[in-house]
Amino acid sequence: MLSKMVNSCFVTLAILFLWRVEEIAEACSCSPAHPQQAFCYSDVVIRAKVVGSQEVDVGNDIYGNSIKQIKYDIKQLKMFKGPNQEFDAVYTAPISALCGVTLDTNGKKEYLITGTLATDGTMHIKLCDFIEPWDDMSATQKKSLIQRYEMGCECKITHCASIPCMISSPAECLWTDWVMEKTVSGEQAKHYACIKRSDDSCAWYRGAVHPKKDFLDIEDP
Repeated sequence: MLSKMVNSCFVTLAILFLWRVEEIAEACSCSPAHPQQAFCYSDVVIRAKVVGSQEVDVGNDIYGNSIKQIKYDIKQLKMFKGPNQEFDAVYTAPISALCGVTLDTNGKKEYLITGTLATDGTMHIKLCDFIEPWDDMSATQKKSLIQRYEMGCECKITHCASIPCMISSPAECLWTDWVMEKTVSGEQAKHYACIKRSDDSCAWYRGAVHPKKDFLDIEDP
């Protein structure tokens, strides 16, 4: 009888353990986002170098346990969007299962970092944010950070995950990188922005210069 009770308890604990592992493993789930969406949805968008990191306590949970985060010390190189202040650090969860981000801390690699502004004025980042080595970004993506992405923040970018897919209003752009190239870092992500036109509709724009105010459709450089 005792043996059965022990086995039963063991099975119960094993199930709870596996459930907890599965819960953690599925805790970080992100929907694909075009770089323009990442820009528009973020509180802060900066270009920076990461020069160091440390684990820090940022408070306690409801059970009194210490909450740990990774503090990345950064050297901000340029602010594309955000408050009138310079950030010297960004914070993230300590593990990827909690959407924690791992960054190179040798100070040699530059990143484009999008993130959220906390009430205490600190910047927080997660795996769902658009965080990309600066050298891996296309020339169009870099130029779009200045003005072009912002011009399309009122537009909706609809991700096409499988055929058929369509837009539901003129103020949408259909993002087809996944179905066309099996990647979310395809031509539209690297070289296009969804811009609002003079008639309030939206369309993809490609170019190395800012779009004309009344452009009608896609333009090549």
